[in-house]
Amino acid sequence: MEGSMTSAGRPIKVGVIADQTGALSFMGIAGANVAKMVIDDINAKGGILGRRIDLYLEDGATTDSVAATKAAKLVQEDEVDVIFGGIFSSTRQAIKGPAVVEGKRLYIYPEQYEGQECDPLIFCTGPVPAQQVEPLIPWLMRQTEATKFYLPSADYIWPHTMNKRVGQVATANGGAIVGEEYFPLDHTDYRETIDKIISSGAEVVFNTIVPPGLTPFLEQLYDSGFTKRGGHIVCTYFDENFLNLVPAAHVEGLYSCLDYYQNVSDPFSGELIDRYDRLYPGDAKFTSGSGCTGLYRGLKLWEAAVEEAGSLEQDEVIRALDHAKIAEGPGGPAEMVPGQHHVRMNMYIAQANNGQFKVVENLGVIDPKECVQGNVGQETGSGSLLPDPVLTA
Repeated sequence: MEGSMTSAGRPIKVGVIADQTGALSFMGIAGANVAKMVIDDINAKGGILGRRIDLYLEDGATTDSVAATKAAKLVQEDEVDVIFGGIFSSTRQAIKGPAVVEGKRLYIYPEQYEGQECDPLIFCTGPVPAQQVEPLIPWLMRQTEATKFYLPSADYIWPHTMNKRVGQVATANGGAIVGEEYFPLDHTDYRETIDKIISSGAEVVFNTIVPPGLTPFLEQLYDSGFTKRGGHIVCTYFDENFLNLVPAAHVEGLYSCLDYYQNVSDPFSGELIDRYDRLYPGDAKFTSGSGCTGLYRGLKLWEAAVEEAGSLEQDEVIRALDHAKIAEGPGGPAEMVPGQHHVRMNMYIAQANNGQFKVVENLGVIDPKECVQGNVGQETGSGSLLPDPVLTA
């Protein structure tokens, strides 16, 4: 296959596109740090197949056109063996064109997202709706007795797809969607929407607004007294990096659902985060919503696949990656579900409390229930060939 480039003995080339500037720089800088840390660790142990890894790190600048240009450079000029990166789903699509469609290169996307990516050359290592929405919504409804949901959203593919799943799961459990709105990413005046939230009687705001519109929305929602009157905020991507963006009071009580929080106390996760903090002190924390866990997991699963393949021949690496496993990782072990190119892993529900996240429910291992490779076009409406998921968690 084009893109295998297996010259004996040369360094292995890994391309990473991280949004180190722009609205998501607080996430992208952390991702760049993780890439450097993991690749340094692998090289310190002698590399892979006895060959050093060279990191080609590019700044996607939180701009899809820039990410696309950097992906083309990584493929055409640098001739990397694999590409990692992207945060927004629109950025994944921007990278996919030059990297996968044109460059025929293996691409590993690390961020939690809406699911339904089903390309033979793409593997996804972050959570998907079956691992976030499906367990979280029924649990929340049981815990709070809330039934009315309002969905303020950024206007791109991830919020649209997530909201569809929220609607399906909420209504299956006796709830209702009382409002759903979409805004440009840079929208900042949400007063009219918050008036609608209050007048609708919504008990839960399920937020998919993203930076830079996120902080003004949360401030205006807080000022409205929504949570003080007993309302609940849910944001499935919210993590410790996002807590740094806003006053603690603005997100007090917010629920999130991810594959790792710093409150998760297994020894490996604790040691990993301690080491990251020593290497990269500052505000760019190793977190899950920022895609750090997915990038760590993706690099280590890819390492395992190359070792098993005994080669950089791309077809052989993909065959091995299809069932790759890691015994330890942030939040616990992880493994690719054969045929799905997505990861089975531990999931957690956490709640913001005084500027920190506390895990309130360990959900255990959750399956991604994603589309099966080789059967594109035959999926059900949920993007899965597996039986329809149980919505009562």
